[in-house]
Amino acid sequence: MPTRRASKRRRTVQKEEAEDRKVQQVEEEKEAEVNGSSKEKSPVVVFAHGAGAPSTSDWMIRWKDMLTKELNAAEVLAFDYPYMSGGKRRAPPKAEKLVDFHSNVVKEVAAKYPGHPLILAGKSMGSRVSCMVAVNGIGASAIICLGYPLKGANGATRDELLLQIDVPVMFVQGSKDGLCPLKKLEAVRKKMKCVNELYVIDGGDHSFKIGKKHLQLIESTQEEAEKLAVHAIATFVSNHVKEG
Repeated sequence: MPTRRASKRRRTVQKEEAEDRKVQQVEEEKEAEVNGSSKEKSPVVVFAHGAGAPSTSDWMIRWKDMLTKELNAAEVLAFDYPYMSGGKRRAPPKAEKLVDFHSNVVKEVAAKYPGHPLILAGKSMGSRVSCMVAVNGIGASAIICLGYPLKGANGATRDELLLQIDVPVMFVQGSKDGLCPLKKLEAVRKKMKCVNELYVIDGGDHSFKIGKKHLQLIESTQEEAEKLAVHAIATFVSNHVKEG
């Protein structure tokens, strides 16, 4: 049979363990409260695809995951325009014809997350339509343009839309993107009335793909180059988007 001293020692240990559990529980509750509060103030992102690939493409999924993590987003919603529905690839209509559908998606997300900063993001054509939606007064806090197609099919610089925007805009462009010559974008940015920044992915094409030789030259990887770009986006959002 256990001695009286052993029983007392066991009760002491049990009491200490109970107190430790209580302290741990309090700390976990505080941490959950902090994380929850942070999540409540975090942005929600509506992410539009480009003309040739749906929201389920590897590129879109990878960037959606990176944006979600780096922005600590409440949600990054990637969606398909109607011409991409059903997994069929059809020729995209003019960007203007996608604005109403895009706006309705944004309104649904905004209603789901009242008070959260609303960010419109898009790849190529999706970024252009995002700008159109923002100009229509959707109440966006910022726009993230990934591979903005500044040059039209006829070679003309499409700058009229960008000059109308009055919310912060972040451009991420590949240095070898034929659809957005950086010198032309720089000239347009100087004329824009809103806060805007540019992050250039060295050696990247329209989808930011960097050739193997160039990666060796800059002693980097595709993953590292894209992570740096997403970090720049997060810094931009932190500096220019107010918490909800």
